Amino acid sequence: MEKIQIEKARQGLQGEIVIPGDKSISHRSVMFSALGDTPVRIKNFLHAQDCMSTAACMEALGAKVEFISDTELIVTGNGLHGLKEPATILDAGNSGTTLRLLMGILAAQPFLSTFTGDASLHKRPMGRVIKPLSQMGAQIYGRENNAKLPITVVPAKEKLHGMHYDSPVASAQVKSAILLAGMFAEGETTVNEPFVSRDHTEQMLAAFGVQLKREGTAVTIQPVEKFIAPQEIEVPGDISSAAYWLVAGSIVPGSKLLLKNVGINPTRTGILDVLKDMGAKITLQNERTSGGEAAADMLVEYSDLKGVTFGAEIMPRLIDEIPIIAVAALCAQGDTVITGAGELRVKETDRLMAIAKEFNKLAPGAVEEREDGLVIHGGANLQKATAFSYDDHRIAMSLAILGTVGAGVEIENPQCVNISYPEFYQTLEEIQ
Repeated sequence: MEKIQIEKARQGLQGEIVIPGDKSISHRSVMFSALGDTPVRIKNFLHAQDCMSTAACMEALGAKVEFISDTELIVTGNGLHGLKEPATILDAGNSGTTLRLLMGILAAQPFLSTFTGDASLHKRPMGRVIKPLSQMGAQIYGRENNAKLPITVVPAKEKLHGMHYDSPVASAQVKSAILLAGMFAEGETTVNEPFVSRDHTEQMLAAFGVQLKREGTAVTIQPVEKFIAPQEIEVPGDISSAAYWLVAGSIVPGSKLLLKNVGINPTRTGILDVLKDMGAKITLQNERTSGGEAAADMLVEYSDLKGVTFGAEIMPRLIDEIPIIAVAALCAQGDTVITGAGELRVKETDRLMAIAKEFNKLAPGAVEEREDGLVIHGGANLQKATAFSYDDHRIAMSLAILGTVGAGVEIENPQCVNISYPEFYQTLEEIQ
């Protein structure tokens, strides 16, 4: 089993970090460009396993995907109705975004497509997308009563019909799949969520000339005739990747880090709200718009943190950041109580279980697992230990930061960071 040793930081973390491209936006930039009929140059693309799965799938569906460098590519599609039947099975790898969004697009196509993915993706629930798409008239079949991979999308018997869907979960992937199917449907399609989830799909559809109507927690789309592709998309840095450095800079004494080009879409900035509530010293600089999305540079400095309580309402805005927030909570004074986070049990792994089990190896007894959240006792006495990543990139990176502020850590299966942040360990070395 592959392992990596992370040592305790000898001094404060210092330096400038250019944050790699946003994963969610990188996926959508390739997917939507492949539905246009003019070349789109995509800059600051995240060259990581998940996004490369999307690029490979769009190529298999007939789009031209040409890499100029690791982070720059040109995608040319054959128009909104120009996708071709893939000659082979589409492999989504570890990427739930690739699979769920493409199910929405392919539900309306006149050809058959079959998906597979890695062992982790085979365990993740797809019924939450297949059920509403089936209600629109899609013909989608999967294992375990149409809930799990492998999944086959058969041409619908007739044109999909729009609908009003009250989603039981605030999920950008569920919302996006239904809206993308709605583009090809008859009549309007509305998705209403319990809370507003991240809106990268809506932002990018607008950049491709698609009109959407938002009211409260609901979004409505009309049938779309044509995509008007922009000539260029510049992907801002991923706030989920910046989160590790925001926390590291806040908890390692003497630290001062400047994070360049971070996306600050309001549906993603829950991490900033929670860290500021904890007493973190984070300053936004050079605020601007990049690829139709708000972006800024972030200066973070060490500060004394205190425990906080937060729940379901903010969860869609920071669901991916819970593992690294748990690291901040271990270094804060007082308890942090997290509720409404049951969605973490169906991510790349059961993240609530993984956080409790692995973090307690470094901070014995400090993390209590609850059914839909965690209670974290701050001021933990951190010790060196060997911990397992569960092949989950966010668990691995969070463990590394915890080892940096504590007494070090040995991480088993550390290479899973390639899913979203291949340069992570190298960057951690450079700022010490």
